Amino acid sequence: MWVSPMSDLIGLHDAERDRMKNKIFPNYALMKISAYHKARGDTVEWWAPDIETPYDTVYSSKVFDFTPVNSKLPEDTIRGGTGYDIYSRLPPEIEDMRPDYSIYTACDYAIGYTTRGCIRHCKWCVVPMKEGGIAPYRDWRELVRPDSSKLVLMDNNILACDYGSSQLKSLIGSGYAIDLNQGMDARLVTRSIAEILSRLKWIRFIRFSCDSMAQMDAVLNAAELLRVRGIKPYRLFVYMLVTEDLSDAAARVESMKQLRGINLFPQAERNERLGIRPGEGQLEFCQRYVYSGCFRRESWDEYCKRKNLNFGR
Repeated sequence: MWVSPMSDLIGLHDAERDRMKNKIFPNYALMKISAYHKARGDTVEWWAPDIETPYDTVYSSKVFDFTPVNSKLPEDTIRGGTGYDIYSRLPPEIEDMRPDYSIYTACDYAIGYTTRGCIRHCKWCVVPMKEGGIAPYRDWRELVRPDSSKLVLMDNNILACDYGSSQLKSLIGSGYAIDLNQGMDARLVTRSIAEILSRLKWIRFIRFSCDSMAQMDAVLNAAELLRVRGIKPYRLFVYMLVTEDLSDAAARVESMKQLRGINLFPQAERNERLGIRPGEGQLEFCQRYVYSGCFRRESWDEYCKRKNLNFGR
């Protein structure tokens, strides 16, 4: 790679860090940008608005469209990420870089994708528009780092193609503990897939998503296929989209309560692109009913009655 005869000063800005001061999960794009510029001989640091020496280039990456834009960023800042533009892409020479983990010192695991895209077309998800249908992307062996035995895969629907399933199968017995942090599509869990999942080493949870009651039977089926292979419900983690239809979310919670010890993570629907923001009922359901553990002791209607709330009536 060509190395600049003079070192440029590069500033990196993780927009979500402005919103979540204790954010730990790294920004994949910024790590690749950092690696690219360091390979060129440039100096890379986190952007600071009050630096005396001006930056030659500032990069800002934003994952979520509801994350505020930092007004102090220079006008010529290079902005990318789904939060700015769902069609933004890294140049190939940066995309192909191995990430620089040194800029996120709390990150003790490798991250990456083995597949990109998704076969579903959920109205709340930008992945099909941004990445298209499912396609192979990397072999997991290209993603691991020498100083860690943990690998976090960010694939949006790893089970939707044979390549993704084969990647998981090849991880069995590798010594690496994994996490699929986007949640798997339970509708794609067959007996053979359940066998693969049951034999993998997991960092903590086996994650699924359940965004409507229509997916409930699939989640219960996946849980049963895993149970007979020794995976108990407390090892499962389910992401739940919570829309304005709280009755649907409440029905899903009641159905999953039969899986004693299961971990639920409801997320109130928010989509700035479509003008959708969560209402009080959605926030109450997520933050106080489920996160607090009240859902384990009472139904949503019982909770609302006890709290004298009208959301569940």
